[in-house]
Amino acid sequence: MASSWFSRLLFWPRWFWRQLTSMRTALFLLLLLALASIPGSIYPQRSADPNGVRLFFDNQPELAEVLDAIQLFDVYTSVWFSAIYILLFVSLVGCVLPRTKVHLAAIRSKPVKTPENLRRMAVHVEGQKKIELANAAELLRDRGFRVQQQGNSVSAEKGYLKETGNLVFHFSLVGVLIAVGIGGGFSFSGQRVLVEGDTFVNNLASYDSIAPGPLFFEDELKPFSLTLDDFEVVYDLRNRQNLGQPVDFIASVTLDDGLNELSDEIRVNHPLEVPGANVYLTGNGYAPVVTLTDGEGNVAFSGPVVYLPQDGNMTSLGVVKAPDAIPKQIGLISFFYPTVETLTSGAYTSIYPDPIDPLLTVNVYAGDLGLDGGVPRNVFALDVSNMELVAGRDGPNPPLELGVGEVVELPDGLGSLSFDGLLRYASLDIAYNPGGIWVLVFAALALVSLVLSLSIQRRRVWVRVTDEKIEYAALARGDDAGLESLVLEIKSEIEERS
Repeated sequence: MASSWFSRLLFWPRWFWRQLTSMRTALFLLLLLALASIPGSIYPQRSADPNGVRLFFDNQPELAEVLDAIQLFDVYTSVWFSAIYILLFVSLVGCVLPRTKVHLAAIRSKPVKTPENLRRMAVHVEGQKKIELANAAELLRDRGFRVQQQGNSVSAEKGYLKETGNLVFHFSLVGVLIAVGIGGGFSFSGQRVLVEGDTFVNNLASYDSIAPGPLFFEDELKPFSLTLDDFEVVYDLRNRQNLGQPVDFIASVTLDDGLNELSDEIRVNHPLEVPGANVYLTGNGYAPVVTLTDGEGNVAFSGPVVYLPQDGNMTSLGVVKAPDAIPKQIGLISFFYPTVETLTSGAYTSIYPDPIDPLLTVNVYAGDLGLDGGVPRNVFALDVSNMELVAGRDGPNPPLELGVGEVVELPDGLGSLSFDGLLRYASLDIAYNPGGIWVLVFAALALVSLVLSLSIQRRRVWVRVTDEKIEYAALARGDDAGLESLVLEIKSEIEERS
């Protein structure tokens, strides 16, 4: 009675384990993992594009709250993605290990016994000419078959590499999962925007954002500094249909690792190798250099401002905040047009991404910037809920307009603004992942083994000689259109040798 109760108790765990470790479930989970990865390419991810996530919250706050609740901004570290990942790993291991044991036993075993009735095989041919079984065995060995002579017949089989390739493919998938998991644990990815002339020092405080793996620690950051000397964009000037489209981005940098100082370049898909990481070029834009003085003539802000591109012609949006301005705090929302053109509506637009005729238009706000409450604020957005518009399209004064080198006075004696120069900036991703090379190795191994598995046929061939007749038969695992022609070739060659 007790054993019966215990057997019933174990029924469902056993049933679940059999379902989980079936090849059908493994394939379903692999497809599900691929589908689960799609949101990671649709929505910005905090680990790779934190600024994009902040902009998404600014532009669509209600939708962003819903997406964040289901972890669509952290897809690859989400609970549901990790659950699929772990289940796939367990399913593959539980599926492949028993099959490997069976396959190793099959490789060591002798060819199967010749069936009594060869007419039931997929291909069956009878011959008239007397042959020698020794000749048949020798020919089949020459064709790569494992051969055993069994009385008045020869049993031969080949194609075990098909199952070997299949198993290696699945072990390679397990290897990819392990490499991704371990590599992700010891990896980190940090972002930094560098304006021409600025220097980045590899420490935690220098990153605009950083996403370390759970097994990565700050003291593992290798010391080096990187200076952006120049940023150049090469545009297509030959093809009229593609005129003005960028064809290359070149970030000229100086790398100092403490021992040597060298000049190098970073391009798209051509990262720079630095101590303990690789530096990737992920974006670029303009950084107008402005100086804002307050109503008492003090410099409230001075330096380059990173502007975010809004279209393909690099119309860009920038924000300046001056919390120390007197008598009121000042906030600026401005647009930069590299090559300005006036539309029929009177609005401005940029007609070319290179700075041929650059212009800044500025909306000026005065009041409380909301920075004194200690709440983090997006540097690319201005909270105007407690501010007054003093210059802008809908304000008492028109927007300010500045060309390079120009100075304008702010309304109401708030101060002045000058457009001192124009620099470019580069968005850099500094990343380290020790599992990357192993992912590549296992992925290549999976591809080779898959080709091997698909290109090899599993076949069995028998030749039987009796006083009445000579029989040739063959059987394949799965569909094999060339099986009949193979048997006819073997028959012909055996008869020629006899």
